[in-house]
Amino acid sequence: MKFISHFQCVECGTEYLIDEPMNLCPKDGRPVQFKLNVEAIASAYKDMSWYLPEQQSMWRFGPLLPFDISQNTEQVCTLGEGNTPLLDVSTYSLFGSEFKSIFIKDEGQPHEGYGCNPTGSFKDRGMAMVVTMAKHYGLDKLVVPTQGNAGDSLSEYGYQHGLEVAVIMPDDTPMPILGKVAAYSVMYPQISLDLVKGTIREAGALMKEKYLPQGYFNCATFQEPGWRIEGKKTMGLELAEPNEMSDKWQLPDAIFYPTGGGTGILGMWKAFDELEQLGVIDNKRPKIIAVQSEANAPVVDAINQHLDDTVATNGGDTIATGLNVPGGVGHKAVISIIRASNGGGIAVSEEDMERHSRALYKQYNLWISPEGAAAIAAVDKAKTLGLIKTTDEIVCFNTGSAEKYLTNIRHLFC
Repeated sequence: MKFISHFQCVECGTEYLIDEPMNLCPKDGRPVQFKLNVEAIASAYKDMSWYLPEQQSMWRFGPLLPFDISQNTEQVCTLGEGNTPLLDVSTYSLFGSEFKSIFIKDEGQPHEGYGCNPTGSFKDRGMAMVVTMAKHYGLDKLVVPTQGNAGDSLSEYGYQHGLEVAVIMPDDTPMPILGKVAAYSVMYPQISLDLVKGTIREAGALMKEKYLPQGYFNCATFQEPGWRIEGKKTMGLELAEPNEMSDKWQLPDAIFYPTGGGTGILGMWKAFDELEQLGVIDNKRPKIIAVQSEANAPVVDAINQHLDDTVATNGGDTIATGLNVPGGVGHKAVISIIRASNGGGIAVSEEDMERHSRALYKQYNLWISPEGAAAIAAVDKAKTLGLIKTTDEIVCFNTGSAEKYLTNIRHLFC
């Protein structure tokens, strides 16, 4: 925590001491995040010596994270998460040869020579940071309401690092995810599972009623003090570092991001700002395209209706369960970033998700999540709307592995 100066509200800018953990800003009920002392890092680490490319995980960015793994090995709770590849799909048959450069940032499947998200989703980045920070602050009981993957991830990290974890998820969560957490709740006394009818909103209500009075710390999306933002920030750092797109530090022209709560959008934007302050990149930013399901698209609707914040929905029926978020305290900040990037929002049909899931598997043998398929499906729509050009360098995030949804989408691969 050497280079973290304070917590700061993403809305009103109020600063808070980092001596104790907190949840939302008490002034406006919005999320807070860590404020990094970039100037001190630049002074202490000349010639980018903070960069640790030999580390095959998200912790390769040293003091740009709350704990530098090269200096604080014992404090970092890692299972090898992050450092995922960019997969070149520029020859994707459903797009013909129309787009010059399209990559998938694959957070789901392991690839030789890279890190690996242990539970097969991008949630592992955030939960590695949550558990690291919980241990730092002496917290031993954590609770998370979730659409699925966050609960799977927190139960894994909590078990591996000796914390009590309560997971609350909808009862229609895909069985591979639900079954894993259920098994852990039977095998390990420190893991508990509750199921609710509805979405993450109903899960959050049960959390407040049952677990917060028992002293569990609230790790819901944006409710913890910027920890998951710091974990998701590493996706932006990885996009900027030398990689399959470029041998120098630079950013793509557009990012297609499956958006439920939207923590990753805040995290990546924060990463870009910090890298610019360090003089590593310039002020050019990618267009951020939020991708949601037509069955439930509060962020897309707010953008299209020129609103500053989302209007809560009742959820929907979608195979992309991670996108089935009815609203959130961080959506106002998400929308602000999308507009600042000159980006936009795209809602994708269930049929298009299925079509692209099947086609990507057939052509590239990629088992991407429905959310990842939605990101790919949104590219053509974004071109039609004039949000991107066919010459742009494009990155689509696949946020998880198809295996975690297999009971719902098995028919697509037969």
